[in-house]
Amino acid sequence: MKVLISSLGARGDVQPVLALAMALKALGHTARLCVAPTFKSWVESYGVECVPLGPDLKQMTALGPKGAAKKMVPQSVREQFQVLGEAAKGCDAVVSATLQAAARSIAEVRKLPYVSVTFAPITVPSPDHPPPFIRPQTLPRLVNRVLWRFTERSWSRTFRPFVNEERAKLGLAPVENMMRHVATDEPWVAADPVLAPGGTGAWFLPDPTPLPDALEQFLNEGDAPIYFGFGSRSAGQETGPLFLEAARALDRRAIILGGGANLTVASPGKDCVVVGDVNHEQLLPRAAAIVHHGGAGTTHAAARAGRPQVVVPSHFDQHYFAHRVRALGIGTSCSLEGLTASLRQSLRTEKAAAAQSVAVRMPLDGARRAAERLVQLVSS
Repeated sequence: MKVLISSLGARGDVQPVLALAMALKALGHTARLCVAPTFKSWVESYGVECVPLGPDLKQMTALGPKGAAKKMVPQSVREQFQVLGEAAKGCDAVVSATLQAAARSIAEVRKLPYVSVTFAPITVPSPDHPPPFIRPQTLPRLVNRVLWRFTERSWSRTFRPFVNEERAKLGLAPVENMMRHVATDEPWVAADPVLAPGGTGAWFLPDPTPLPDALEQFLNEGDAPIYFGFGSRSAGQETGPLFLEAARALDRRAIILGGGANLTVASPGKDCVVVGDVNHEQLLPRAAAIVHHGGAGTTHAAARAGRPQVVVPSHFDQHYFAHRVRALGIGTSCSLEGLTASLRQSLRTEKAAAAQSVAVRMPLDGARRAAERLVQLVSS
């Protein structure tokens, strides 16, 4: 069996589908991944075929999430139909993450099973929560219904003309509600059920890569540091210095991830180190606390590490995960201006104990179970 798996977005959107590809490989099947060209060499280092799709991630980051959506939709939709149409040849199923516009149409025209995957329940329309990008997470159900209605209409206005244009070329009928068409009535929620109720298990990618020698030395030379990282999220030049200032205010050392924002500190000193992409599986459990943006991938990695968190959310699912971190008592959330106070609160003993309690309850075999489920779906 060969499966086409496509996911657009940052590393947190790609790493889980690579985990699924590896789980399929362990069962004797193969996968072809369509992801941003930024990750082609990384995916291929695992022995998985990769077809680049979309622009370089840095171009998307520069535009910002809403700017990218508005300026790149027509080109993106047409490219998705073209690239996924070719990539689906010889495949037995199509798996699409991050609500891609073309994947279901390609599966439909080729008469292949189609699975829509999300990494956060908040992307699934429900009166129990608001749509992504909404900051308050405890709104009345009626308000959530109205917000979802507007979100679905906005999605359809943005994508439907271009998707239906391409569907017509394939002899397919037009769609009305784009979000429900892409997501289906039964999307797979690849998230931890404790961290994100409704999830069926996060897809973790085993990573044997050792930490760099310089980082190992730093970790061994003193008390557990605070880890700061915003992943691929853009941030101002003042962010790195603010991170270090917060750590020093609490008499703590700091590890700062450069990430997509190229965070740096002019004079880090002996109590701070700035790193590139490193193995979170090995690094995060050795941190005293983890400060991050609240993306699904990083929130799951931090929860798995069993360390208290401070979430500094800005958009999409990040407000949801900030809410869940607070609700579970495993950390806090704040703006950059309130970072020191939130860190002080998250470093309390009860937060660390709650974080450890959640970590031991997290199943780590979500990708394997999803691969088995996919094999069963194709075989039925």
